[in-house]
Amino acid sequence: MGVVEAFRSAFGADPETVWRAPGRVNLIGEHTDYNDGFVLPFAVPWGVSAAVSRRDDGAIRLLSLQGAAEPVTLATREQATGWQRYVVGVPAMLGERVGGFDIAIDGDVPAGAGLSSSAALEVAVGSAINEIHGLGMTPMEIALLGQKAENDFVGMPCGIMDQAASACSQEGKALFLDCRSLGFRQVPLDLAAHGLRILIIDTRVHHELADGQYAKRRADCESAARKLGVEALRDVTDLAGALSRLQGDERNRVQHVVTENHRVEALIGLLRAGAITEIGALLNASHLSLRDEYEVSSPELDVAVEASLRGGARGARMTGGGFGGSAIALVAEERVDSVQESVSAAFAAKGWAEPRFMPAVPSAGAHKTA
Repeated sequence: MGVVEAFRSAFGADPETVWRAPGRVNLIGEHTDYNDGFVLPFAVPWGVSAAVSRRDDGAIRLLSLQGAAEPVTLATREQATGWQRYVVGVPAMLGERVGGFDIAIDGDVPAGAGLSSSAALEVAVGSAINEIHGLGMTPMEIALLGQKAENDFVGMPCGIMDQAASACSQEGKALFLDCRSLGFRQVPLDLAAHGLRILIIDTRVHHELADGQYAKRRADCESAARKLGVEALRDVTDLAGALSRLQGDERNRVQHVVTENHRVEALIGLLRAGAITEIGALLNASHLSLRDEYEVSSPELDVAVEASLRGGARGARMTGGGFGGSAIALVAEERVDSVQESVSAAFAAKGWAEPRFMPAVPSAGAHKTA
């Protein structure tokens, strides 16, 4: 049953609108967004659809095709739990401008895989609410609304990258985003023309970023920035000098963030030069930095990356917030099977569940479907 049919069955009428927003994979630029840095994500083919209609009585009725068979009715936004908080949090950030609503949700982004199912949900809901209430928000404003909901209502201190990628991406392109100015441009990413693909390797180790580890990394960065007298780590220009003034975790976090911003800019330079086949070394360096300096990798992600390279990948790295989820590998078409076999064998040797492999095709951002 599709989301429109599910809405009609649950609520007795057709929805006013239906929006779909994609998840994302990040090519490079990890944990730089909340440090006012640079990122280069792109939307993936999997996403979340939200069918929505207004209500006059202030009640909120929610149905998830991946959840209970019957809709849940909330008298107040504070009653929301779990996934409902991502839905309810978006209109909550708009205050009295938005009242009650009926909503049906359907998604095919693998949850917990580091592909940002939460941002897809927020952007789909925000896009639908924007339309039915005639709010006139731009895609970036909808992304900011979703980020605010996740920060203030859900309690997850994420940056803007995931929501921006979901709201603003274009098919066939990566999104080069300056997370301070929110300026962005679309960068062509025609992998097939170069005989390449980005392979997502879902380790099936589900992560939970709201458990404090993500927040601790952000706090480390903010503390380091204060000690260095800069607004954000993006402003560090003398890396050696900055590192000499810091110790421990803060030193390591600065090392990662500053060099990761450089890697984003270097990768953009290679894409501009048409040297997409040469970006693998930057992906490898990014993973090592995330593993050793930022400490957000996991044994499964490390094995996925190492086995991908043994299988012939040109480069590989973890993607997303870390602590589980997915890795990506840059693979020549003729080596896809050998990479998958190498990773599968490495997981089997560890006694781990078979990983899931998915091709990452740069896809369209949020769009209306009905």
